[in-house]
Amino acid sequence: MNPAQSTGAGTGGALGRVERLYAWVENFLNFIGASVIFALMLLVCAEVFCRTALNKSIFGFIDVVQLSMAAFAFLGAAYCQRLGGHIRMDLAVSQLRGRWLWSSEAISTLVALIVIALLIKGSWAHFLRAYQIGDTTIDAEVITWPSKLLTPIGLGFLWLRLLLNFAGYLRLVRRPDAEPVAVPPPPGSHHVSAEVDAPQL
Repeated sequence: MNPAQSTGAGTGGALGRVERLYAWVENFLNFIGASVIFALMLLVCAEVFCRTALNKSIFGFIDVVQLSMAAFAFLGAAYCQRLGGHIRMDLAVSQLRGRWLWSSEAISTLVALIVIALLIKGSWAHFLRAYQIGDTTIDAEVITWPSKLLTPIGLGFLWLRLLLNFAGYLRLVRRPDAEPVAVPPPPGSHHVSAEVDAPQL
């Protein structure tokens, strides 16, 4: 299925083309996150087997589980934003229509851009500190910086998705009757976004 069909980006000129291209990047990142979850499931099964049948634990199991959580927690954030899947309070916004709706969404997206930018800065400093001091987990002494690097990376892609959303909302503020492009389904909408096939590796 075409990525544009999940976001209504069948048109929209340059913005629509960027949206369709970026959707594939988000799909790829989400695929990596899903793969990590699958690998983690296999690891848990192996841990249960070792504890039950061999009365032994896989060395560093807890450390690996903790470090892997960053992959599926942050790499799929931009994908989830594209589908409008993040939890939000929209009791007031869902009552708005037309230019008022798109203006409020643009303002909230601008605030989100600022907040995410601050989080990127802080998480990058946290990664850099872990890399410079050679930080490791306490038990198995697994290096932590690759996991910590995934946080600013995932948030960076989320920031780019929010930037696309912001551009899409500004377009709709200017032309409220235009087809929504590069924005998630509006609040209160019963539209169900179609899933996009993950890129083949």
